[in-house]
Amino acid sequence: MDKYVCDVCGWVYDPAVGDPDNGIAPGTPFSELPDDFECPLCGVGKDQFSKVEE
Repeated sequence: MDKYVCDVCGWVYDPAVGDPDNGIAPGTPFSELPDDFECPLCGVGKDQFSKVEE
């Protein structure tokens, strides 16, 4: 599963970890995050994230 980085603050969404503090279970791909998902650090929406090229 691909990681995604917030273009504004650099926070990385890692699907292996999820975002348990905000109700996102480990193993949840970025594509399955709710449409109203926001970066937990700066509050921007999913449209402000880019796929991490590894």
